Amino acid sequence: MSEPHEWDEATWRGLVDQVRAGRNLLPAKWPGGARCAVALSFDSDHETNELRDGATSIARLSWGEYGARRGIPRIKKVLDRHGARASFFVPAVSALLHPEEQEMLVSEGHEIGLHGWIHERNTAVPGDAERDLMLRAADTLEKITGVRPQGMRTPSWDYSPVTLKIARELGLLYDSSLFADDDPYEILDHGEPTGMVELPVEWIRDDAVYFMMNRFGAQRPYTPPEDVLDIFRREFEGAYAEGGLFLLTMHPHITGYRSRIFILDELLSHIGAKGDCWIATHAEIARYCADQAGLETLS
Repeated sequence: MSEPHEWDEATWRGLVDQVRAGRNLLPAKWPGGARCAVALSFDSDHETNELRDGATSIARLSWGEYGARRGIPRIKKVLDRHGARASFFVPAVSALLHPEEQEMLVSEGHEIGLHGWIHERNTAVPGDAERDLMLRAADTLEKITGVRPQGMRTPSWDYSPVTLKIARELGLLYDSSLFADDDPYEILDHGEPTGMVELPVEWIRDDAVYFMMNRFGAQRPYTPPEDVLDIFRREFEGAYAEGGLFLLTMHPHITGYRSRIFILDELLSHIGAKGDCWIATHAEIARYCADQAGLETLS
């Protein structure tokens, strides 16, 4: 391909138009007269953060195990205390390593969503391999939990040229990997409405960007936990003021530590004090938005 400054309009417009935001799906009102909706999500990557790169560090594999061994129980304890249900996006390999975790979460009303096979970078594998991995992952999660996944979060928070096609083949209700809005919207496929709901993510509302650590590189935690809580709280307050969606992404092996779990606890206390917020799973929020908009969904 030629250099970007040499592209004609058909080229750059074609790239932009592959996957776009369609109509806004923010409902006129949330259930029960709630002022805003709150979608808590946890990416249960566990050991796959190391495995997906073909790496074999026993120490880093044990870091992933910490997410399952200590992170999930602490997160569950906080969610239980506040009566909040959440969505857990789980690579199939993580689910196979920790099936009892997925069974327990589903039995208590939480959602398990697709998050790849081995947390692979889906944009870096051939299209036919990406399709095979996504289909196998969906089958695996259904076999373990007894529930077919209704939504996905791509492992790389990105789409390859075939990701949307595969998601539509799977009949998914929603995705939560894209960034085009703060609030839910319908995904367009080359300008065509798909019937899929997007629940947008944002790195600002993700714990990993503040706390990740790489001992052999320059990546070091740089934000105090109190400041991360302040950022999340301000994002929530903005959603509350606008009557929109507050979606938060956290990781058991990052937030599950003694010095950080207070972020989730205090944030939920702050949300609960409002008295008029709907905390629900991603699937519940996507279904409600689709129904209110009269959207003909795939799922």
